[in-house]
Amino acid sequence: MAALRTPDERFAGLPGWPFQPRYTEYAGWRMHHIDEGPADAAVTVLCLHGNPSWGYLYRHMIPVFTAAGLRVVAPDLIGFGRSDKPQDEAAHTFGFHRDSLLAFVEKLDLRNILLVGQDWGGIFGLTLPMAAPERWTRLLVMNTALATGTLTEGFRLWRAYSNSQPDLAVGKLLQRGKRDLSAAEVAAYDAPYPDASYKAALRAFPNLVPDGADAPGAALARQAEAFWQERWAGDSFMAVGMQDPVLGAPAMQALRAVIRGCPPPLEVAEGGHFLQEWGAPIAQAALARFGLARP
Repeated sequence: MAALRTPDERFAGLPGWPFQPRYTEYAGWRMHHIDEGPADAAVTVLCLHGNPSWGYLYRHMIPVFTAAGLRVVAPDLIGFGRSDKPQDEAAHTFGFHRDSLLAFVEKLDLRNILLVGQDWGGIFGLTLPMAAPERWTRLLVMNTALATGTLTEGFRLWRAYSNSQPDLAVGKLLQRGKRDLSAAEVAAYDAPYPDASYKAALRAFPNLVPDGADAPGAALARQAEAFWQERWAGDSFMAVGMQDPVLGAPAMQALRAVIRGCPPPLEVAEGGHFLQEWGAPIAQAALARFGLARP
């Protein structure tokens, strides 16, 4: 199957992103990640992005985690960021991407994981710990959901808009939610996608969200729901961007109800869907909750 690989020069000199690219492979596709902080750190932070962003979304949070002595690993889903980009939209399925993340965790042998997820980083990420509970000890979740097959009206509107935009303007979308992004930051969100041919994943993902009880991924999400309700024994922290019209406070309160022991969320009044753009104080609050903050 044909794939595109974004030229490296498009990632040169991105503001707030000095990190060395690293690569693994899954099913013949090259998958990019960054790996910062001590390799032997007691805790590994696994940061999972969603659509249409990439690991760059975590640039405000990564330094907070590494300053606390933690290891931070942030992969780009296949089709996003510096990872390979299959040109066929049909290459993107719920199972393919979930399996790629499970394989990634096993390949790097990540343990004592603090899972950080937003958007698809939660939709996929929240289904991972039940596969190997011994690897996962903490959760930081932001503006996401367990995709059990019921769609909100807000998501239906987003999906319709996305389906009308075959060449989605990624940087402008991010700037719509965080108006003080610089021109260079906007360009960094656009960097992975020289033209519309690189955006098959962006077109596919809104239609991957399960829209019925029998849709691909819905049963997995229901299994994950039972895991978080009944078996989760780790510590949790939730933050909510209150300006998010798709996965804002109502969706997050519903998610909190199924995460065993999850405390009341940190509400970020000005925060939008891409809450990592307000991420530094969120990361600090989570570390304090987990007893990982340095004096």
